[in-house]
Amino acid sequence: MNITDVKVYPVEEDKLKAYVTITLDHCFVIRDLKVIHGASGLFIAMPAKRRKDGTYKDIAHPLNADTRNQMERTILIEYERHLQTAAGGATVFQAAEHD
Repeated sequence: MNITDVKVYPVEEDKLKAYVTITLDHCFVIRDLKVIHGASGLFIAMPAKRRKDGTYKDIAHPLNADTRNQMERTILIEYERHLQTAAGGATVFQAAEHD
């Protein structure tokens, strides 16, 4: 599984820095990931749904640490690129095709 597209949608809130949409292998989209500024720096929060009891449950999430780390690295690199370009609007990362 490869992240083949990353779109960053910055927001101006205290801890929430951006919403992100990723595409996996050019065929599966995951929307509403969040770039959050926490006590130890930036991290990625998975899309979640609020339950009737007020708690939140992830809608989609990696099943192991390696996948989570790969996703977080790719998304945060694109987020940092967006900050450097300061182009406004969404920035788009298109992964190179590998044979």
